[in-house]
Formats: sequence, C-alpha cells, structure tokens
Amino acid sequence: QENEVWYSRKRLELEDGDFLDLDYATVNSKKMVLAVHGLEGSSNSIYIKSLTNVLNKNKYDTIALNLRGCSGEPNRLLSSYHSGKTDDLRFIINYLIKTHSYSEINLVGYSLGGNIILKYLGELGNDIPIELKSAVTVSVPCDLQGSSIELSKFWNKIYMQRFLLSLKEKLKYKLELFPDSFLDIKKINAATNFRDIDNMYTAPVHGFKNAIDYWNKCSSKQFIENIKLPTLLITSSDDPFLSDSCIPIKEAKNNPLFYLNNYKYGGHVGFNLSFKKENNLWLENKILSFLQS
Repeated sequence: QENEVWYSRKRLELEDGDFLDLDYATVNSKKMVLAVHGLEGSSNSIYIKSLTNVLNKNKYDTIALNLRGCSGEPNRLLSSYHSGKTDDLRFIINYLIKTHSYSEINLVGYSLGGNIILKYLGELGNDIPIELKSAVTVSVPCDLQGSSIELSKFWNKIYMQRFLLSLKEKLKYKLELFPDSFLDIKKINAATNFRDIDNMYTAPVHGFKNAIDYWNKCSSKQFIENIKLPTLLITSSDDPFLSDSCIPIKEAKNNPLFYLNNYKYGGHVGFNLSFKKENNLWLENKILSFLQS
C-alpha cells in the first residue's frame, strides 16, 4: 500500500500527430518535480511512485511524464522514444511553464530518463527557463555504447530478455500498424541485444545511420560540461548495466554545477535494498535533500 499513488492523467496532443500522457499527483504546491522513467518504464514504475509519495509528503507537486508508447497505450507513429529524444522533454517543460504557475520546476530522471535530462540540459546551456531550478538523475547510462556492451554480458541475460520481450512486442504491433514499413518480422524475432534493436529500428526510424551513430550522438556524457543548472547524478560502481565509461568523473571535475555521487554499492536504480525499513527511502530522501538545498 505504501507505494499507492492516485494520478490524474492529462493527454497532450503533439504537432506530429502523436500524444504524450502526463500523470499528476498534486498537493497544491508552487514547487513541482517532473519525473522521467527509464527504458520500458512508466509512471507506474515503483521508483516513480515511491518518489512521488515522498515528494507529495514534502509539499512538492509531482508530474510523471510517460514517454511515447509507455503510458499503457501504443503511440500512433512508427517512431517512438529513445535515449536522446530531448524534443518531447523540451515541449513538456515549455507547456508546464506556459500553463501552470509553478515558481519552481525540478527534473528527476532515472536511467534512460536521466540520460534524456542530462542531454537536454547540456543542449540548453545558458538558455535555462527561470522556473527551472535543479535536476537529479539516477543510474544514467552516460555512455550508451558502454552500457549496451555491459547489458549484452551473460550475467545480465535475465534483464536483457525482459527488455527484449517488451520491445519486440511493441515492434510487432508497429509492424501490424505499418505493414509497408522497413520493419522485418524475421529481424525482430532474431534480435538478441540492444545493438540488434537499435540497428534494426531505433537508428533508422529516428534518423541515425546505425546503432553506433545513435549511441555516439545521444550519450549524455559529452553534454555534461555544458550544463548550467545545479544537477546531481547518483550512480554506483556495482551497477550491472553500466560500464566504467558511464561514470563521468572527469566531466564532473570540470563542471562546478554538476555533482557526481558515485557509490560503491547501489545496483541499477537500487540503493534502497536494506533489511531496515527506515533505510528503504534512502534514494528518495537523497533526491529530496538536493532539491531542497
């Protein structure tokens, strides 16, 4: 019951004919957090609901962004979301600024959602909306190629299968909707890792040459030096999804507004695995204290 959250949903129609669903959990606050989930997550992911509970109790409105096709209903286009798709995030933030009167907007992103946030902030540079105050990201694959190699290793097989199952199901549905597209059922069935999926679908449908081109252009690591907003990255050395190259040590040293907390243990978006009940909100409280500072 602890993680039960009652959202109210707002659907935004996009110029390209697609839509995004925002899930609101509000406490009538002037301060708001926009939360962005990881790969194949949603506003129903446990980490988003747990964060929402803590923030609401501490007088923050929370709005969870469901990336395209992640809100429980397939998106309408052949294209979807990906690790570097910052235009949707930019659209949502501009929409929230125009239509709400929040004095403070903060961003929190997990894994893929964190990569999108870091890339977005780097692209913004000094052009930060005055309402935007801070950002926290967790377990970010800052180097997408390094992360995809880690995820292909045999000890990550179970995770990989879970992601592939979900992604392949979505691709088969897209093939039904767009039978004349370049999608090929044989290639979908044969895919065994992210390189296969990204070469076959993510890269061509979103305008990249191939998986490597997509990873190179969308890895957030290269954007960190240009971030001009107080931003925290919480990550861990034992994260099975991340290569050493995903820990941006040098980038953090070179940017006084970018704070890197690299812990020895924490796994992937874990950090709360403890036998003591009171420790099980460690990550949420860490995020909260950064927002409040």
